[in-house]
Amino acid sequence: MSTHKGRPVRKAVIAAAGFGTRFLPQTKAMPKEMMPLIDKPVIQYIVEELVDAGVEDIVIVTGYHKRSIEDHFDSMSADLRENLEMGGKDKLLKQTQGISELANFAYIRQKGPYGNGTPMLNAEHLIGDEPFIYTWSDDFFVAQPSRFKQMIQVHKEYGCSVMSALTASSDSDYDRYGFAAGNEISPGVIDTTDIVEKPGKQHAPSNLATVSGFLLTPDVFPYLHKARNDLQKGKELYGNDAIKLMIDDGKRVLTYKVDNGTYYDAGDKLGYLKTIVDFAMEHDELKNDFTSYIREKFNR
Repeated sequence: MSTHKGRPVRKAVIAAAGFGTRFLPQTKAMPKEMMPLIDKPVIQYIVEELVDAGVEDIVIVTGYHKRSIEDHFDSMSADLRENLEMGGKDKLLKQTQGISELANFAYIRQKGPYGNGTPMLNAEHLIGDEPFIYTWSDDFFVAQPSRFKQMIQVHKEYGCSVMSALTASSDSDYDRYGFAAGNEISPGVIDTTDIVEKPGKQHAPSNLATVSGFLLTPDVFPYLHKARNDLQKGKELYGNDAIKLMIDDGKRVLTYKVDNGTYYDAGDKLGYLKTIVDFAMEHDELKNDFTSYIREKFNR
């Protein structure tokens, strides 16, 4: 059994090619990843969490309609810089200028079948023989320490792939996420024996939903190619299909229940609104006034 124990996690892939149909018509011209959470786009929170966990190189897999993501992480325009300087807005200038310096960014246009396994295949040549984080651009955990730091610590200890997870809280979760089963080998760490994509509650192997991201060893790529080659016409290519092949072939994959974390899915309308409310109630400039407004609203 191969191991990548001890190798630093320096690279990440963010899947950001979807059309954001749940937010149409808003997302007709603006990518869902650029939907604001107060004063930052959703994708920036994921990038900042990755960087805080030690990631240096971030590959964002996009579509033809996602140019504004590239612009956001590029250097600011001379006009904006001049405007902020003339207005004496030094704090905003520093914050905005620092966005392009968060990491080394690379962008790939997604090519291949629908499904969350395709962005990984598209980025294979940039990952090479290194462990990497694969995550989405519109859902995340808020945790202390961060979800990615927790996953990296598990990877350091066991040297294998790690899937972040939470316990399902509603019947609809079983139609939205993959579900893993296995044996708990330490608190929150499950030695995965099975994983099923969107099984429905009756057919789920457990109540443990794999959400939001993976820390993967490069072992995954041959299995992604196999899953792609075996894909039936009209079917989506899921990352979980490749991970199941890994498990069946004797590769160790762990499922990790994120500790002390809150999961946010900003990819649908209700989840997005919940996220905004929670973030506003924690925002340094807004929390007092916003909390007062909410209380007034519900006390009428």
